[in-house]
Amino acid sequence: MNGSNISPTETTDSRKPVGASSTLDESPPVCRVHSAFMGPGGLRSGWRLFLYLAMSASLLFLILRLSHNLPRQGTSKLWASICMQIAVTLAFLAPAWVMARIERRPFGVYGLPRSGAFGRAFWAGILWGIAGLSGLMLAMRGLGAFYFGSLALHGERILKFAAFYAVLFLFVGLFEEFTFRGYTQFTLSQGMGFWPAAVSLSFIFGTAHLTNPGEAWVGALSAGLIGFFFCFTLRRTGNLWFAVGMHASWDWGESFLYSVPDSGGMSPGHLLNSSFHGARWLTGGSVGPEGSVLAFVVVGLIWLVFDRVYPGEKMDPTRRAA
Repeated sequence: MNGSNISPTETTDSRKPVGASSTLDESPPVCRVHSAFMGPGGLRSGWRLFLYLAMSASLLFLILRLSHNLPRQGTSKLWASICMQIAVTLAFLAPAWVMARIERRPFGVYGLPRSGAFGRAFWAGILWGIAGLSGLMLAMRGLGAFYFGSLALHGERILKFAAFYAVLFLFVGLFEEFTFRGYTQFTLSQGMGFWPAAVSLSFIFGTAHLTNPGEAWVGALSAGLIGFFFCFTLRRTGNLWFAVGMHASWDWGESFLYSVPDSGGMSPGHLLNSSFHGARWLTGGSVGPEGSVLAFVVVGLIWLVFDRVYPGEKMDPTRRAA
């Protein structure tokens, strides 16, 4: 028996501190604000991506403002285009280098490790791009939808334009692969996982092609599918060098070697006087081979072969920091 004359109700009330809140574990406002920005791994992925895109957009705006004085026609326009492409590429690479310093990570984790620069994976990608596009063009030729025509260039002009477009499309490959599958893919993967990020960015990549003159929704869908395949190569090879090589050689093959439209645009100084004949769904029309239904078949076959040649994953795509 308890000899105390205090009732159970009084005992309970006497143990409750004066002025105590009913929710003792509620976080102070400062902590809630801090947690909105910071997680276990530091600054949250959404804010890191925002900083990166803000820096890139600012540099891109500056470049576009300065580009008004560039030549608009003739040979000078070609050189201006390659200078512009290099500048735009740097506008998305430089902010990633800054973010690497902020996040205390090596720049290479974003997909372009220096050790793999222009190494075996890159040259393998070059061969895969040329082989895949050649298979597509030969299939179109076999169906009577594409004709090689005659040479449009002769002598040393062939080598000059071949080299020019090789450099140009190298930077196109670097720019598009890093912009859509480099820092953005790495950072979004930490927030939502690798494949959701890959689907989202591939959709944006395909949609962005609709801004090209002469592009159509079929070509944009094809570009998005190819972009998704490049995400797969990132997962299997561990970096973007294969994708950069394949992207560059595919564009080089369309614009120069086979002399066909590339995402709705026709490049000057192409090798052949080639031509399309037949229905738009087969030839791609103004979009080029990427707008043909055969492109989906070829990309599907490339995916299957790549899956056999590069088995297993070589990257940790979902290091979820915050």
